[in-house]
Amino acid sequence: MSDPEWVPVTFEHCDHIKGPFYHGTKSVLKIGDKLVPGRGSNFQGGRVSNNIYLTALMDTAAWGAELATALAGIEERGHIYIVEPLGPFEDDPNVTNKRFPGNPTQSYRTRASLRVVGEVDDWEGHSPETLQGMLDHLAKLREQGLDVIED
Repeated sequence: MSDPEWVPVTFEHCDHIKGPFYHGTKSVLKIGDKLVPGRGSNFQGGRVSNNIYLTALMDTAAWGAELATALAGIEERGHIYIVEPLGPFEDDPNVTNKRFPGNPTQSYRTRASLRVVGEVDDWEGHSPETLQGMLDHLAKLREQGLDVIED
């Protein structure tokens, strides 16, 4: 499944993707902080992530923030930060060419750091029903052993 107009984003070919870029998380950060690989995953307990994930879409970042807090059992909705990649990045293989051709979520990953350059305070989250539907879907994937993260 591939979109003929989609051009893969690779570590060697990412300069054509322009921000702003966002990172949704449960973590409280401040401007100037760096997100680095090698930390615990927001989405699988006990897993160390070799990458840091970013997106060019606010809605995708909202999913990141909401799922990270919900999976951690935190009542708040999380945070969305504006980030600057400090090295090359590539398409996130966990979503690219999966349910839809190409990378419609504009999700990327990097083994370099991301620098926090701002925070989005007025972002709109998903309805409680929509969020619960996604959590139920993730739980079902986990039960089936299909919640694989390519990292």
